[in-house]
Amino acid sequence: MERTDTRPPFAASGGIIPPELRKIKTPCYVLDEAALIKNAELMGNIAKRTGCKMLLAQKAFSNYDCYLLLEPYLTGTEASGLYEARLGAQEMPGKEVHVFCAGYREDEFEELLSFADHIVFNSPSQLLRFGKRVKEAGKSAGLRINPECSTQEGHAIYDPCAPGSRMGTTRAQWETAVRKHPELIGLLDGIHIHTLCEQDSSDLETTLTAVKTKFGDLISQMKWLNLGGGHHITRPGYDIARLEKCIRAAKEEWKVDVYLEPGEAWALNAGFFLTTVLDVLQNGDTRLAILDGSAACHMPDVLEMPYRPPLLGADEPGENAVTIRLGGPTCLSGDIIGDYSFSEPLKYGDILMFGDMAIYTTCKNNTFNGMPLPDIWLRHGDKTMERLTDFGYEDFKGRLGRCRK
Repeated sequence: MERTDTRPPFAASGGIIPPELRKIKTPCYVLDEAALIKNAELMGNIAKRTGCKMLLAQKAFSNYDCYLLLEPYLTGTEASGLYEARLGAQEMPGKEVHVFCAGYREDEFEELLSFADHIVFNSPSQLLRFGKRVKEAGKSAGLRINPECSTQEGHAIYDPCAPGSRMGTTRAQWETAVRKHPELIGLLDGIHIHTLCEQDSSDLETTLTAVKTKFGDLISQMKWLNLGGGHHITRPGYDIARLEKCIRAAKEEWKVDVYLEPGEAWALNAGFFLTTVLDVLQNGDTRLAILDGSAACHMPDVLEMPYRPPLLGADEPGENAVTIRLGGPTCLSGDIIGDYSFSEPLKYGDILMFGDMAIYTTCKNNTFNGMPLPDIWLRHGDKTMERLTDFGYEDFKGRLGRCRK
């Protein structure tokens, strides 16, 4: 599913890059403290009104220096594997750590148990293999289900309910497994559902109808129900009232604790990516600009989703006087961020500011072509700037082999 162009609140800057952002080296990411707190407060109020428990899915946002901003509104973190589980446990001590992985490794499982409180399995076979150890450790075991209810349009790669999906257990798969291994029932404490991707609560409502039909009797035997992520709660226009209705209905129907584990929603429109124009050129009728920021290295969703991020002072192609194709400095011909229109041509040294860059950027970036990783900054509520981390040659070299002098 394509990421929604939510156009971040650039209006506050009057279309001009704020002076505190013009002083820092590019390319870089800037996380916005005020926007993070605003998102967190909204999520926290939903939890307070409904009694649900909110988790942070670290796969979308794991800048742990900012966890203190979110922590008051969180029950805990959600992890996709050992390292994220460890991060959540260490950086948010005292909070719950939930883990889901499509397949767990034997050689990592004991360490994982030391960090996780809830471990969700993708299949009955994984539950059978590891579930008893979860229970013996005093932890909670869950199963991810597949209600076979697709609510997405476009890209099947983001649809866990697509035909042949490897994600989650269908009711037929569960019944077959229980007939062979009745002890599976006693290993299970909760059910996990994750079928959404940047979707509204109407899609959750549709999904829950299918879940009730296929798995309602099983959920009624559980202690908790995790409604997964993909809820675009902090997007303008999201139907919060319907979400709260769904949460209350699930709690009433099945008498379970209800968890949500959004990722993007915590940091949606809460960060920027700054990049500088290195060159301008023309190929036939196409105007181009080469930036020091790369789609392939620094904004991977642009190529993977695909996604066209909003850009301060620019509009859709053809809307303004000059349309320019923006690309990165790497050797990849497809390292293209997109076509944007401007009131006047770009020139060498111009700084550009992309919005909605706090999610799936710092978690997914890479050093292809030896590109340096961008610095990460935090803009505080009073507009002061704090550099959280910087990167250099050793960060590139160290991930490829032994660091020799």
